[in-house]
Amino acid sequence: MRSRMRGLYATVAVMCLGPLAAGCGGDSKAAEPEEILLQSRSAPGPEPFTASTVTAGEPPALPTVATAPKSPSGGGVTLRTLSGATPGLYAGAQESASCDIGRQAGLLAADKRKAKAFAEAAGVEHSGVAAFLRGLTPVVLRVDVRVTGHGFHDGSAVARQSVLQAGTAVLVDEYGAPRVRCASGAPLEQPVAIRTAPANKGEPWSGYRADRVIVIKPAAQAVNNLLLVSVVDNGWIERPSGTEGEDDARPAVLPPVDPDEVFADLARTDPGGAADSAGAERATPEPSAAPPRPQPPAEPAPVGPAVPEPPVEPGVPVEPEVPAAPQPDLPADLGQGAPDPVEPEPADPGLSAGSGAGAGWDPVVPEPVAPAGPDQESLPEADVLPR
Repeated sequence: MRSRMRGLYATVAVMCLGPLAAGCGGDSKAAEPEEILLQSRSAPGPEPFTASTVTAGEPPALPTVATAPKSPSGGGVTLRTLSGATPGLYAGAQESASCDIGRQAGLLAADKRKAKAFAEAAGVEHSGVAAFLRGLTPVVLRVDVRVTGHGFHDGSAVARQSVLQAGTAVLVDEYGAPRVRCASGAPLEQPVAIRTAPANKGEPWSGYRADRVIVIKPAAQAVNNLLLVSVVDNGWIERPSGTEGEDDARPAVLPPVDPDEVFADLARTDPGGAADSAGAERATPEPSAAPPRPQPPAEPAPVGPAVPEPPVEPGVPVEPEVPAAPQPDLPADLGQGAPDPVEPEPADPGLSAGSGAGAGWDPVVPEPVAPAGPDQESLPEADVLPR
């Protein structure tokens, strides 16, 4: 069973817009260093390697893209960089390839000069171009992406810093990085950092903004399955790397981000200690709950006034605090343990005679025994109240 791809969070890399540095990839030649070529999704562009191999399909819905921050030097913007393993970085159609890889390999094989220039720019062996292409995965860009593109000029690959429009069909490698632009058959590499604002070459498309272009860098580890956003229903598609859609499936576990918010706020990956503040809020109610406890001492106070109510003694059974069941149990238990202190009865027969049914209470209140029998009965009842 193929392992599931885990979402990787966005990072930020400094990629200031400005004059180009040297070209990138094999022996390719550097183009005009002060230009960035804007390439729309379907136009082949200048000096293509092959005819377009893009298959018919719907362009993806454009998600919200956060504006890139200003560069530390103040001379441009800091382009945001996403890992090639980021869920929702690319789009696609279920069980459908956005590029015809077989045709792409055939077109290059038919022109040995272009195949050689392609291999040099892509960093692969000339004899391994077809195998290289068949190991790639067809996807569609969801946002404008900065790359090092190439044109075929005078038998060689010419490197150009380019921005590919959202909706462009590309082939990505096992690390999720774009490697071929299907509309021109051009090899793609990582962009080259530049330092000041360049001049754009080509017509900008509707909605193009330089501060909403992103850079895609290879993932740290090979990606077994790419999580794409469906161009049909905006749902999730899991596409195994190196396949053309025949093994597409709905992911068993959905990513923890909405497809429309993948590019919305890349700084949101840092929670910023929100959990700590919430914990402090949960701790504050505890001290406020403690003060009510001191109130129980106030309850015995009402017991005092109940003592002078012996005049109502005829209604002794009426006392609500003295349940019928516990009262007989208490004297019985106390009476069994009382024989030791009661043995001196012969010395005072009056005590034993006056105890009567309240014999079990005498040890609890020995002082009131001197008054008349009625008082003895009321005092034990008063003692029962606090219990």
